[in-house]
Amino acid sequence: MAHRNDGIGEEGELFATHIGGSALPEGVMMRGKLSWAAAVREPSGRIYVEEHGLPAPDSRPAWQRLPIVRGCVSFVESMLLSYKAMCVASDHAYDDEGETYASLLAAGRVSPVAVGETRAVAEDGGEPAGTDDALASSPEPMSPVAFGLSMALGLLLGIALFMAIPVAVANLLVGDYAPTNAIAWNLVEAVLRIAIFVAYIWAIGLMPDMRRLFGYHGAEHLTIHCFEHGLELTPANAARFSRLHVRCGTAFLIMTMIVAILVNTLVPVASWAEALGLAGVGRAAFVLASRLVLLPLVAGVSYEVTVKWAGSHPDLWLVRLVLWPGLQMQRLTTRVPDKGMLECAIAAMELVRATELAAGLE
Repeated sequence: MAHRNDGIGEEGELFATHIGGSALPEGVMMRGKLSWAAAVREPSGRIYVEEHGLPAPDSRPAWQRLPIVRGCVSFVESMLLSYKAMCVASDHAYDDEGETYASLLAAGRVSPVAVGETRAVAEDGGEPAGTDDALASSPEPMSPVAFGLSMALGLLLGIALFMAIPVAVANLLVGDYAPTNAIAWNLVEAVLRIAIFVAYIWAIGLMPDMRRLFGYHGAEHLTIHCFEHGLELTPANAARFSRLHVRCGTAFLIMTMIVAILVNTLVPVASWAEALGLAGVGRAAFVLASRLVLLPLVAGVSYEVTVKWAGSHPDLWLVRLVLWPGLQMQRLTTRVPDKGMLECAIAAMELVRATELAAGLE
């Protein structure tokens, strides 16, 4: 298959879909207005698809639909949903020895299957559908304690790596955060944070499992491009498009780092620290705490820029300029998918779309 891998790939699209997704271990999750679905390649080569309903969009309280606030709510919901989808993938992508279809195929321990040969579907409240020898039942949900510990550890690692270290190094290089050096301090902190993030993504991208995960990320983008261009969802059609997409979470993360420079400069944290008489480690800790407190505001503004504005006007030159850094990061977080990866992304997309069409949504 011929792939087009450069550019944003928005040219010629008929509409900008509300459907989004994320990559999973050996699969893809797609989210629509009414449901989300995870499609995972099993060690046997079959595709397991599981769908779950979502609350109606208009069921949210009015305050959760306010600008800025809706971005924070959406970010938290997306993180929780992605984690649930990851749990589904971890229960179906690996055999008892921790091997995947790809690793078993490479070792010659399984025979290649025709793409899309078998598909098992499990829906909320019902038995799995599909072929007679389809999978048994949905996996048991992760216990609240295990879920909470995993989330807490991930959060602490993120804070240490992308917030505490940049603050500490900026404090060493520039000195105590003060009104006179706030702009320089914020720029140094931002550059350090972005550098750490890029280095982190590059480093994990060297791992074989992460390379495949990035391939599934590319499959998600290509499938959404194909759908937005009104083409039949097939691996051959999807492979024609770019693996970059303006409404990607990678672009959102980079945008938060850029928006943080503006927010952190405008909010007089340095003046507050001086008023409190803080210095040295105490002032640096205060600055770090302020970054955490301001994070919802940063995320909310980034959502309005990346999703609401840029996502609705992908052809504007200003949009391309603003989102250029995030789009370039997608060259690290996505890879050209193979046919099987595209099959998984299409399977998840088709299930979400079928639910919406059955409900009368276009």
